[in-house]
Amino acid sequence: MEYLAILIGAMFINNIVLMQFLGLCSFFGISTKMKPVVGMGLAVIVVMVLSVAITFPLYKFVLVGLQITYIDTIAFILVIASLVQLTEVVIKRFSKGLYKALGIYLPLIATNCAVLGVALQNVGDIANTNYLSALTYALGSGMGYAFIIIVFAAIRLRLNSANVPRALKGMPIAFVTAGLMALAFMGLSGLI
Repeated sequence: MEYLAILIGAMFINNIVLMQFLGLCSFFGISTKMKPVVGMGLAVIVVMVLSVAITFPLYKFVLVGLQITYIDTIAFILVIASLVQLTEVVIKRFSKGLYKALGIYLPLIATNCAVLGVALQNVGDIANTNYLSALTYALGSGMGYAFIIIVFAAIRLRLNSANVPRALKGMPIAFVTAGLMALAFMGLSGLI
């Protein structure tokens, strides 16, 4: 039951995008076409879970053991960049259409502060976190990220055909929509 609470909490209550404001560049920049958005969401889930799967033991057993925890950010960035490269190679090999549709956003996962933020949050609370909790939090954060960008893309698709005032077309209405989504998610904060 504890892991289910961590998963749901990371997805909805402590959502990485709407509550912590991490990963906003890809959130606002991603296409309104659903295939690249879903592909991006899945790629972020994979990279986020794999990065925590590697960075958590790296921090706990290597960096803490050698008393060099001050290089955690650099070490984590190297791990995340490597995982993104691997993910990019796999997507290019098995889905050229998705690879082309994601374009520049796929390499940008390496600089997505949401992925680094989740890895750093897990080790920041290392005394109270076990490996399975860290992985569950990473999975929930990735799923929350994917859920939010899919919902946001669907709303943006709908707004493209709506009668929006000219001054609000494009990014202004996207910012308003994101703000309203964040307020809605803030209402969930008392549930768990």
